Amino acid sequence: MMGERRIGQEALFYEFSLERHVPAEHLLRSIDRFVDLDGLRRELAPFYSEMGRPSIDPELMIRMLIVGYCFGIRSERRLCEEVHLNLAYRWFCSLGLDGAVPDHSTFWKNRHGRFRESDLLRRLFETVLQRCIDERLVGGEGFAVDASLIRADASDRTRVKGTAGLPPGAAGRAVEEYLAVLDDAAFGAASEVTPKFIAPADPATRWTAAHRGPAFFAYSANYLIDVDNAIIVDVEATTAIRQAEILAAKRMVDRSMESFDLCPTRLIGDTAYGAAEMLNWLVDDRGIEPHIPMFDKSQRTDGTFSREDFTYDHAGDTYRCPAGQTLQHYRRRFTTPRTGVPNDNLIRYRASTHDCGPCPLKSRCCPKAPVRKILRSIHEGARDLAREIAKTEAYLTSRRQRKKVEMLFAHLKRILKLDRLRLRGPNGARDEFHLAATAQNLRKLAKLIPAPAPIPAM
Repeated sequence: MMGERRIGQEALFYEFSLERHVPAEHLLRSIDRFVDLDGLRRELAPFYSEMGRPSIDPELMIRMLIVGYCFGIRSERRLCEEVHLNLAYRWFCSLGLDGAVPDHSTFWKNRHGRFRESDLLRRLFETVLQRCIDERLVGGEGFAVDASLIRADASDRTRVKGTAGLPPGAAGRAVEEYLAVLDDAAFGAASEVTPKFIAPADPATRWTAAHRGPAFFAYSANYLIDVDNAIIVDVEATTAIRQAEILAAKRMVDRSMESFDLCPTRLIGDTAYGAAEMLNWLVDDRGIEPHIPMFDKSQRTDGTFSREDFTYDHAGDTYRCPAGQTLQHYRRRFTTPRTGVPNDNLIRYRASTHDCGPCPLKSRCCPKAPVRKILRSIHEGARDLAREIAKTEAYLTSRRQRKKVEMLFAHLKRILKLDRLRLRGPNGARDEFHLAATAQNLRKLAKLIPAPAPIPAM
């Protein structure tokens, strides 16, 4: 028999508990164990007045932002609606059933005010990272670094040519931030090359076609991770250019050493970090093994001898060719010894015409030149170490571990939905990247450290 909906008299009183209605296996239950904001409240206290009406609780706003970035809720207006309706979100934010959800405009005011002035989001990231270290999820021996392009909130329809500069009427917060970072090596000073196009709405972005498709305006999200459990050790926002990404890698390594006493023995990266200057910085300045493929154009493909066929003598600072002749830096004596470094950081070693002319191997060495010339970087010692490391089993392991940082970027874009920024300007990109990295570390904590089993009722 077909059932019939029966409408009963509404009860006068209800007994309802959010604690019982949030499943034990819910992600927010696992994350809540690792969210400790007491220290952040104390740091934020000087930025609030002792007089006037009580403000919105900053811990509530931070918890709501964590919810938004953990579950890919990109709009703050929609975030407020979801927290209002979702019982698990209300439980995590300690709102209860009748707690008022703040207006979405509150986030905008605090982000551009107290949060940014106190560097709160950076401190939030560091607090979660410290918890990861305390839980022994960070080994501190092997780090991997990489960068990924994140599309900026800038339309290509309003772009202007870089040679023309910003339009006279360009104004706004993003323009002010761009002018403030013109001398920063991670943004305006990253390259002397004039960009092809500029976005008036967010001029700090970079017009790029690195994805081998249609060009777009983008920022770079730079991650430094510990390869043991893929914990994000540091994050940096830069303009989308290689020089800025290398600088970001150096800054992140230094910060991890200074702030958390993490001194890695090896750094894993792709070819973008294989420049001679970067390798020298790792080896000579920081004592870190570079597990990084190099930029190396010394190998010849026309059948003639490559540089590896020549033997370098460290004591005499000379090269020995396959025929046994010597290639020297200077072939005549100077009254004042020359010790300068060329502008391109390459030292040139040349053979003698008396040796190369009658040599039977000349056709295989320098058939189109009177003498053979070898170029050697002033940082060749670090490059030699990188070459030796590339022949080891540990290097092959590092190549596999490097995929962990790429997987984090895939998770960032596909699961957390951060494939396009909502905030403009360098500070906006920095805020979004810090919140996303914090969410990823919290999700990793929840996954790797299971919640204790509930104690059964007696």
